[in-house]
Amino acid sequence: MISSPPRPLLFLDVDGPLIPFGATREQRPDGYPTYTTPETGGNPLLARVNPALGPRLMALPCDLVWATTWESDANEYLAPLLGLPQLPFITWPMPADEPEWGGPHWKTRTLVDWSGGRPFAWADDEITDTDRTWVAAHHAGPALLHRVDPRVGLTDEDFNALDKWLHALGISPERSE
Repeated sequence: MISSPPRPLLFLDVDGPLIPFGATREQRPDGYPTYTTPETGGNPLLARVNPALGPRLMALPCDLVWATTWESDANEYLAPLLGLPQLPFITWPMPADEPEWGGPHWKTRTLVDWSGGRPFAWADDEITDTDRTWVAAHHAGPALLHRVDPRVGLTDEDFNALDKWLHALGISPERSE
């Protein structure tokens, strides 16, 4: 029996990609959009979470994984707002030392280890070329490190980049239109 290869992983950061922040009044004169949501646990930033992102994320032929300091709280607070099931999440190791200056982001090594060689995309607002170079040298499988603009969060352009990467892997995004 031939088994199909595992689906790629999509590591999701929360602050920036799903909860936009950091724009100046000149960049967002009307402020951030807010959405009618169920109880947000007293966190006013959760009103910035666009519930329409959940179905778009679920339509991607990837296994979604929280890659955020929210850890399990992402399942408690964000998953219901987005209509997502409970997702696996990264438990970050306690740093033994300060990160090396000019080195990759503190999440990078853990994500490569966690992927176990599977193809992965990582959507985060703090990704740099240093991370891309490190992953290319230390991860045997395909990887897309996609920087999301934290002022606006995930947009059509970001989903297009993910679709393009998946297409290059020979994986067609699932559509529910």
